[in-house]
Amino acid sequence: MLSDLEIAQSAKIKNIKEIAGKLGIPESMLEPYGHYKAKLPLSLIDPEKINGKKLILVSAISPTPAGEGKTTVSIGLCEGLNQIGKKTTVVLREPSLGPVFGIKGGAAGGGYAQVVPMEDINLHFTGDFPAIEKANNLLAALIDNNIQNKNSTLGIDPRTVHWKRVMDMNDRALRHIIIGLGGTTSGVPRETGFDITAASEIMAILCLSENFDDLKKRMGNIFVGFTYDKKPVFARDLKAEGAMAALLKDAIKPNLVQTLEGNPAIIHGGPFANIAQGTNSVLATKMGLSLSDYVVTEAGFGFDLGAEKFLDIKCVSSGLKPGVAVLVATIRALKYHGGVKLDEIKKPNAQAVENGLENLEKHIENIRKFNICPVVAINKFADDTVEELEVVKNLCNKLGIRSAITTAHAEGGRGAVQLAEAVVEVLNECKSDFKPLYDWGWSVERKIETIAKQIYGANAIDYTAQAKDDLKKIESLNLDKLPVCIAKTQKSLSDNPKLLGRPENFIVTVREIEIAAGAGFVIPITGNIMRMPGLPEYPAAEKIDIDSEGRIKGLF
Repeated sequence: MLSDLEIAQSAKIKNIKEIAGKLGIPESMLEPYGHYKAKLPLSLIDPEKINGKKLILVSAISPTPAGEGKTTVSIGLCEGLNQIGKKTTVVLREPSLGPVFGIKGGAAGGGYAQVVPMEDINLHFTGDFPAIEKANNLLAALIDNNIQNKNSTLGIDPRTVHWKRVMDMNDRALRHIIIGLGGTTSGVPRETGFDITAASEIMAILCLSENFDDLKKRMGNIFVGFTYDKKPVFARDLKAEGAMAALLKDAIKPNLVQTLEGNPAIIHGGPFANIAQGTNSVLATKMGLSLSDYVVTEAGFGFDLGAEKFLDIKCVSSGLKPGVAVLVATIRALKYHGGVKLDEIKKPNAQAVENGLENLEKHIENIRKFNICPVVAINKFADDTVEELEVVKNLCNKLGIRSAITTAHAEGGRGAVQLAEAVVEVLNECKSDFKPLYDWGWSVERKIETIAKQIYGANAIDYTAQAKDDLKKIESLNLDKLPVCIAKTQKSLSDNPKLLGRPENFIVTVREIEIAAGAGFVIPITGNIMRMPGLPEYPAAEKIDIDSEGRIKGLF
């Protein structure tokens, strides 16, 4: 059996000019990065062409170690829609090097439902992540330079600065560090740390910006801290926004690549869904809708995280309205939610599948709360039994929603035709009328409570003393009308990763609330969320190599 990398390397990849031609993009407007990837100018986005196009959101049940294959299904659905004559582009996030070299591996799909060139996409790609990293760290350098400068008129209190440097790598040793050691010429000593690049506010800003002016304005709105006399300091006070935006001159442009079957794929941005909004850029989505009749896009982790944020933050901010939500589930994951241990999930167990359906059912309920029509995609594995598959299909029939089995990993677009046909039928028959879960004008507490109770299923919300102080600070800065982007474990509907299935009678505890005024949201933090992951005992990096011909091996 071929590995994902071997499948990708054996594919007959087309010149990116041919892929652009499918979208009607003239060669003169393409900005190639080699033969197989290119940047797309923002002038290709046409608001008038977006109207009437079909936006398909792909999400999933609560993730498990068994894997759900959300990206694989998204790419397979794009292939399937193109096979039935629908002009479709898949729009995805860029992978972070941290998970690539850590435990998760790449994020370019899998099997015969991949985007290529897989090695480039999973490694440096077109340099977007390094540009975001540099813009973030430029602001960090300007902050420390201002603190060091005796002639500074700002008077920043270093104890109030929470802006960290970032790096696109898992490195737990950098979570908490002391900078400025070495004497008076080396800066003012203070405690700080590193976050991973995907968790940077700059990443969130890039993915929500509508144009260069909006990008620069958002950069200027980044909250830095307070002066010694308690006045707020923003990045614009440091005159940082112009240079930061200049570093993102090319990174703001979406990237064009292709699927294994030669269909267009736009990949841009990569915020994590358990920390930030967990979806590709507004510009990439609008680019796809300007150039195609159908766009398939995904939101990270389960519907309670990436999809909720996609809908309540990205869609409200940009005016996007998905016509259908595809919810990905696997028999293996449902067994895991049903109480089966990981080393036994391949054994037939229809009763365990039935026990795990409560998680699937809760996510379906959540989709309907946004007035969006759901479709369940059953991502089939070879060891799934007919009886087990019937358990899921019976639930969907009982709830009156369409379901379809997909085998895109093994068969590419051919294995997703059934799902593609189901999605088109639902788009034609079930009229979604998207409405957000909450009003941005509500209080921060009411917004948090609405998500926690309606989406997670919590009984109540508890705030630590730090969180209560943060609420007062947010209100004093007149930032309480921003949406909330809750940081929470992806492993459970609750804030406790050990509670599988559909937890009940639990309390969500908000530890603190961070301000991301540039991105345009506040971040209530629940549980133990790491913004700088660590490497596992046996990192994936140990298996990655390159041969004498320059061919990469071990990437998955």
